[in-house]
Amino acid sequence: MRQKIKRTFRVARYIVYRETLVDKKDIFWSFTGAFTGIGLIGLIHQYWLSASDNLFLVGSFGASAVLIYGHTQSPLAQPRNLVGGHILSALVGISIRFLIPQPELQWLACSLAVALAIVVMQVTRTIHPPGGATSLLAIIGSSQIRDLGYLYALSPVASGVAIMLLIAWIVNNIPGNRRYPAHGKWW
Repeated sequence: MRQKIKRTFRVARYIVYRETLVDKKDIFWSFTGAFTGIGLIGLIHQYWLSASDNLFLVGSFGASAVLIYGHTQSPLAQPRNLVGGHILSALVGISIRFLIPQPELQWLACSLAVALAIVVMQVTRTIHPPGGATSLLAIIGSSQIRDLGYLYALSPVASGVAIMLLIAWIVNNIPGNRRYPAHGKWW
């Protein structure tokens, strides 16, 4: 009986250990994708846009990088979700900022923007968690972002998403063990 219990725990420990292992190739390609995607957006901002232009590198892109380079098979990481989630959420955030411009009601604008962005993503089947941050940034972002109005959805959001998507498509399809988008579905 004691041997059987020991063997059961040894097998269970092996299964848990094996489940948590990550392929070294996946780690390399996740790093390469994230470094290249975020780096390219930052490089464009630094060298091609003047200091007075918009903030091209949006914070929510970091969370998107985790999904599209590190968890490529997740439904939340697919192109439809990446593009639709960010752009629709940006439009929601901008609209709420125009509807509730009072600084003393910023708490209401923030909560409404994120809540409505979630609803819009659910209805359009474009759930992408970083989209919530994109809608929030439309309200609490710098004056440069707020001054863009609806152009915020085009640049930095849509242009940054396009760069990240292109890099994800290239980098995630180089190794033989990764495919992006999953199941070949772009939309």
